[in-house]
Amino acid sequence: MPSLTDVRFAELSQEIACDVLSKTQDDDNILMIQDISRGFISDTITVPTKEMNAYALRASLGDDVFIEPSTALLEAHVAKITGKEAGLFLPSGTMSNQIALRTHLQQPPYSVITDARAHIYRMEAGGTAFHSGANGIPIIPANDHHLTWEDIEPRIVSGTDVHVAPTRIIALENTMNGTIMPQDDVLEISKNAHSQGIIMHLDGARIWHVAAETGLSMKELCDPFDSVSLCLSKGLGAPIGTVLVGTTPFITKARWFRKLFGGGMRQTGYMAGCAAYALTHNFPLLPRVHALAKRMQQGLEDLGIGILSPAETCMLFYDPSPIGVEYWEVVEGAAQLPEPIKLNGSRLVLHIQTSPQAIEDFLGLMRTLKEEKAAAGWKPENAPPKKTTLFRDVYVKAVRPT
Repeated sequence: MPSLTDVRFAELSQEIACDVLSKTQDDDNILMIQDISRGFISDTITVPTKEMNAYALRASLGDDVFIEPSTALLEAHVAKITGKEAGLFLPSGTMSNQIALRTHLQQPPYSVITDARAHIYRMEAGGTAFHSGANGIPIIPANDHHLTWEDIEPRIVSGTDVHVAPTRIIALENTMNGTIMPQDDVLEISKNAHSQGIIMHLDGARIWHVAAETGLSMKELCDPFDSVSLCLSKGLGAPIGTVLVGTTPFITKARWFRKLFGGGMRQTGYMAGCAAYALTHNFPLLPRVHALAKRMQQGLEDLGIGILSPAETCMLFYDPSPIGVEYWEVVEGAAQLPEPIKLNGSRLVLHIQTSPQAIEDFLGLMRTLKEEKAAAGWKPENAPPKKTTLFRDVYVKAVRPT
């Protein structure tokens, strides 16, 4: 085989070379950070700060499929504060939930009970059925806020009838749409479930908010569960990552499934460093986020705007129809402000990089839209009647009529 000439290799290298930075990248990033501070679409849009990056770049340089020291320390720390034996770092909350379910579920047929609004049931692409072959049993809370044992008990499937899939897991979510599940109800569900040999899993993507709002320790919040998934890239502001915790045998098996799922990662020290920085420096910022969400809700209520789900932690869902406004009008109006605000419907999510001024500007926009509708002759009695349905979905996307 002929050897490459220096000229040909230089040409080949030029073809392969890649530059993902724009000519104005530094300025672009400044503008992006401003956009993030004025975006209410999610708390996943936060970005690492210079301080987070500086800390994370000092993390270890191992390979996590073999051993990555900083990542191992992060896993052990999260396991310790949640009162579990071991932890596993994963790239996403969806993978963490799905690997947890797959690890628990060993021999079908079986079923998994969730809230009808749960991320596991609605927002993970049917993963429970695909990965674990499990039947989902979604339950609508009778109190329109959170599941109770009274909701769950009649829906548990048991026995040896060949027509059914026995319930093996109850998977709860806390927070749910930003609302907090009362700990007494969690404890009652866990006690009764375990008495029947049913496993308890928690999708704790935003469980940090529950701790910050209630003062309960992470161990208290996680004790009722056999496994817990804790996201680091939502409220805490790390760029990526979730830690799954449970017993040592459970995590050992889950690590195997992580590899099978294609989630084995290599130099994760930087990501672990970002997560550690977030736990130390960003968790204390969560009460401020909750205060901003409550300010948002109060301002909307003062304008006569409906609240579909209240601001118990970092988010709320609103309904502008009582003032004659549609979501698409709000989204387009916000995009046209001198300093635009990014929205996508009924959900308003506040985060550690939210600008308080963005909230005031949003409320100012809603006030203007209300005044414009009133000037055009709209009256509250013109509001469309509320539809009564068995399942009330608070997620409403803004769609402009065609």
